[in-house]
Amino acid sequence: MGQSAQLTHSPDAVDAVVARMRDLGAALPERDGVAVFHRVYLAATEAADRWPATTLDVPFAGRYLAAVDAAAEGRRPPACWRPVFQFRGHPGVRPAQFALAGVHAHIGHDLALAVVDACRAAQCEPAELESEFDRVGDILLSLEERVREDLAPDPDLLRIADPLTHLLGSWDLERAREASWSAARALWALRRLPDVAEEFGRRLDAAVGFDCRMMLTPLPG
Repeated sequence: MGQSAQLTHSPDAVDAVVARMRDLGAALPERDGVAVFHRVYLAATEAADRWPATTLDVPFAGRYLAAVDAAAEGRRPPACWRPVFQFRGHPGVRPAQFALAGVHAHIGHDLALAVVDACRAAQCEPAELESEFDRVGDILLSLEERVREDLAPDPDLLRIADPLTHLLGSWDLERAREASWSAARALWALRRLPDVAEEFGRRLDAAVGFDCRMMLTPLPG
């Protein structure tokens, strides 16, 4: 993608987000669907410390943390996250499903809005953040790999007809990233039409939420 905007960001803010995620991870129950996603997300985030921070890191993670706060306070989280919170204790939903649904909610909805948040804060165009968007994509690739390697059963043990095999094979990170970038550009282009932008954002949220609900369909053991 394009050149980075070389925008400023606060390392302290990034450190604060990571610290908050660590505290939250320690507080979440072990057998909890949200905790499953949180563990792989935190591991991927901590592993990314060796890479330079970007202006997207804080608004991106902040969207997920705001959803956690909303659920904890009895408020409605964004539609994309509701299935994860609603089914977090369902015994028929496998860990890989929770992780994959969380990744999809975070990329399909949160990432697009984080780009808009960062553009507003820095007063820049999305094109100036393309290289940073790609850097975030590297973290997401690491996250997806953790889901498939740590949570999915050994491929040799899965039948080709196993529903989880079908689910994991039906979702593609690159397509999700491309859709998120297109949504971010559309939302930015619509910023001078607030009513239209709000409707587009609601429909994006609802569509991603529908996908996540399907990902969390209880499967046979």
